[in-house]
Amino acid sequence: MGFFRELTDQARRTTVDLVHGAEIEKDCPFSPEVPDDLRSWLPDLFDRYPLVLPWSKSKPIDPALHNIWLLDNTAFRSPSSEDKRPELQDLKGSHDTNPTNPDGAAVRSGSGWEVEFVAAYFIKNSGEDLAGVAGAVIKALNINDDDTATKDRISKRLQNFTDAVLPNRTVRVSIGGKEEQTLGPSNMSGISTGLHGLHFQPRVEVLQSNALNLPPPFGLPCSTVFAEEQGWGVISDIDDTIKVTQTTDAIGILENTFTVEDPEPIAGTPDLYTKIKSLLNDPTFFYLSASPYNLYPFLRQFRDTHFPHGTMILRDASWQNLGGLITSLQAGTTDYKNDRITKIHSWFPHRRFVCIGDSTQSDPESYGDMARKYPGWIRAIFIRKATGIAGMSEEKNRPERFEKAFRELDPRLWYVFTDPAELAERVEELSRHPDALIGGEHFG
Repeated sequence: MGFFRELTDQARRTTVDLVHGAEIEKDCPFSPEVPDDLRSWLPDLFDRYPLVLPWSKSKPIDPALHNIWLLDNTAFRSPSSEDKRPELQDLKGSHDTNPTNPDGAAVRSGSGWEVEFVAAYFIKNSGEDLAGVAGAVIKALNINDDDTATKDRISKRLQNFTDAVLPNRTVRVSIGGKEEQTLGPSNMSGISTGLHGLHFQPRVEVLQSNALNLPPPFGLPCSTVFAEEQGWGVISDIDDTIKVTQTTDAIGILENTFTVEDPEPIAGTPDLYTKIKSLLNDPTFFYLSASPYNLYPFLRQFRDTHFPHGTMILRDASWQNLGGLITSLQAGTTDYKNDRITKIHSWFPHRRFVCIGDSTQSDPESYGDMARKYPGWIRAIFIRKATGIAGMSEEKNRPERFEKAFRELDPRLWYVFTDPAELAERVEELSRHPDALIGGEHFG
């Protein structure tokens, strides 16, 4: 039976790749290939992509069968006719969202607010080989047989990696109880992304939106923050910037992702971010990570426990092997982050931004690229010099690396630190003199 099941799975995956491979790759252009050395020992996720006939019409989700996550987002003011933003035009959705009031009456006039809704669609409890995938991870991590709490935690977090994604579906959402719109159709990777114009004036700064007829845990609601054109913004990395990861090897990443009950913040960063929120008059926060979107509930809980609320931007994933989790944190991160920061700029080109990252991956290079691309938009770049990281090259912390990453930029724009407390005075300086650069030496 095992042989025939394996043969059937392989044939099914080959069929999906032949019919939808190019479409999946287009849906996730920054999802890296899983190298053979990882694929050889990490478990496959055969059932992630169902076979969908190319001529199938989109259908609404079925509350009895499906699970929808709405990712937190940030609404922005629609640009005036004089405010040309060609990058924003590329994000416009083309499908009919059918906006209505909660009573079903159609709404016509816009409010001058827009927001990007990102939704992830799954088939409930559809990971047929969850036990096998969990068993492979438990074996790789040498988890004791009697450690049932850790084994249960591994299975629970792996559920989001093994459940099949749901292409070509739509979902009706209530936006703060003020209006309803349709999201989707989802792409072959089970994700829908689109800009939506809103038709009401918000009376609060944060509203909750939820998929209709999908209560938690099957429908994960989102918070929509309304942010004006002017003010401060913060773009922050997650792993080894605000969350302890401390490893770049495969076993370490698996252990940190699936066995840790409560992820630990980098010492001093919760206090720093609280100070930033206060001194910069409640800036708009974006948490930009190369982690795959499957970790959204896990990372959202970490954010809510330790840091200010903000939009969490995670990586799409098209891989069919758990090795994609490790690869997504290590490969192609510069292009991915540049693309997402470009999107943030299209929403908020008139805000001043602070970028915070670390030296383990490509944060210096990405922030340097964006500072050169949009002069004056980024007002400060803070890079944490990560030390004691298993498998990390010493080259990543050399001064020459940072000088190259920030070439042609004013030296006062960037600063490399080891202790978050070093940044307190610099943030205070930004709050007092928002148009000045922070000055000071490059390294703490």
